[in-house]
Amino acid sequence: VQLQAFGGGLVQYGGSRRLSCETSGFIFSVATMAWYRQAPGKERELVASINFRRTPSVEDSVKGRFTISRDNAKRMVYLQMTSLKPEDTADYYCSATVDLTSDGTPMEERTFWGEGTQVTVSS
Repeated sequence: VQLQAFGGGLVQYGGSRRLSCETSGFIFSVATMAWYRQAPGKERELVASINFRRTPSVEDSVKGRFTISRDNAKRMVYLQMTSLKPEDTADYYCSATVDLTSDGTPMEERTFWGEGTQVTVSS
């Protein structure tokens, strides 16, 4: 399983940014995908998730500003971020929670992580 987040960078206060995550090695269409973030000195926290039915869930701290989406054909998950604030500064990670192997065999549910992409919001 491989996940690679990209799209981070330096953004001005109030600006927008879209993060993307490329994936491989698992059955993407049935996986629950999520974005987490970790700010310096803080624990990693859930930002948003989207299940295989494309039902999104967004944490209160970013509700109304961030949108998660997925493209099953491209095996991609996205995080559209708007109205960015300095407190959104963090390393952002995508994750995949799967309970099937790549050949469709049931397995114990497991979450995989990719490398993060850094987002810095200037005030």
